[in-house]
Amino acid sequence: MKNNSLHPIVQSFTVRHEYKLHFTDSMFRPENDLLKDIIGNYSRGPVKTLFVIDQGVSDHHPDLEQKIRAYCKNYSQQLSFTALVQIPGGEAAKISDTHVNKVLEAINTQHICRHSFVVVIGGGAVIDAVGYAATIAHRGVKLIRVPTTVLAQNDAAVGVKNGINRFGKKNFIGTFALPYAIINDSVFLETLEWRDWISGTAEAVKVALIKDASFFTFLENNAPAIRNREKDPMQELIYRCARIHMEHIAQGGDPFESGSSRPLDFGHWAAHKMEQMSEYRIRHGEAVAKGIALDVTYAWQAGLLDQASWQRILDLLISLGFELNIPFGEPDDIVILLNGIEEFREHLGGELTITLIDAIGSKYDVHEIDSGMMKRSIGLLNKAATTAAKN
Repeated sequence: MKNNSLHPIVQSFTVRHEYKLHFTDSMFRPENDLLKDIIGNYSRGPVKTLFVIDQGVSDHHPDLEQKIRAYCKNYSQQLSFTALVQIPGGEAAKISDTHVNKVLEAINTQHICRHSFVVVIGGGAVIDAVGYAATIAHRGVKLIRVPTTVLAQNDAAVGVKNGINRFGKKNFIGTFALPYAIINDSVFLETLEWRDWISGTAEAVKVALIKDASFFTFLENNAPAIRNREKDPMQELIYRCARIHMEHIAQGGDPFESGSSRPLDFGHWAAHKMEQMSEYRIRHGEAVAKGIALDVTYAWQAGLLDQASWQRILDLLISLGFELNIPFGEPDDIVILLNGIEEFREHLGGELTITLIDAIGSKYDVHEIDSGMMKRSIGLLNKAATTAAKN
């Protein structure tokens, strides 16, 4: 029989994915049995557990290692403490192989296998990098994420993506892999710098704009309280944002981004490029706020969004504490910034798809961007930001 007469062999299968986001306070208190139950319910007997901690978190919680060791000792029938590794926080965790290799070495030397756990405690960048390491070790070891910033608790840690930066591009190297569980511990938010407290709220504005007008109204009504570090409205913000994010992943039909539409990256084409252009001095959430402001300005200029809604969105972002100016006003800088549109398309592949909005709570995808109109939008946004700063 000739090879070209053989019929292709075709099979299909379905894999059920499930992961849970838990909420707690002071997870390493001896009487808090959440982590013990998550790991203990997976397997009988003590389970090897490797902890990887954001150096910044350790600096603000100097007794954290002691608490972790005491907790594991207290629940030694469920948890077998193997080691604790620290890596620097922020984008430094993602811009070289050094920190990923440090985690991989620990997984190897501590004999962490697919039936062991890596528990990562830190901000979104550390969770991204450690998640990538856990995914490629043994083709995947079990990961528990403990996000410690607003942005990580409401967005970065609740998704299915892991990655590191390369070639000056965000998340050029990465994987899709679900964590075994996520634990949002409110105690870690108490020591955040004000800048990091506010930064993560940009992702809440993002999901409200593309999916939930009532959530946007909540943010408007509570922006002063959130800005003033009131705990209850911030917890509500995190909960609602994370819920919408996870519902989109589970019910949106494209959890692993095989298509060209990526609504959860609304405002991100410019944000990623601004982060890179600023050498990451601009926080991710700050860049997302600027990116959202730019894209809604473009949507207004393109006739998709009415002026009143555009003004409401800028007012909310400013009320939360964001500066909205695009700090790259020179012609050459604008050209570099606009290159971010093609880099965004290339990262996903396929047809260019940029998510905009045509109303608060309603996304609208476009497949081309008028560069002249985008340049004018930068000027309009900077003018509006300057006027707001004076007031």
